[in-house]
Amino acid sequence: MTADEKAKAKIEQAEGKAKEALGNATGNDRMAAEGQAEKSTGDVREAKEKVKDAFKR
Repeated sequence: MTADEKAKAKIEQAEGKAKEALGNATGNDRMAAEGQAEKSTGDVREAKEKVKDAFKR
């Protein structure tokens, strides 16, 4: 996994988790949903990079 892509994935996951928590705490369903989507995007990016790494070996 390239360091750049790995960092992007971790950042997306962290930002999404924080946004989701803030949305839940304030009762803002839209913000919570956006956070969950952002976190999922980070998860998918990380999974994609892991698959790429697996085929490189």
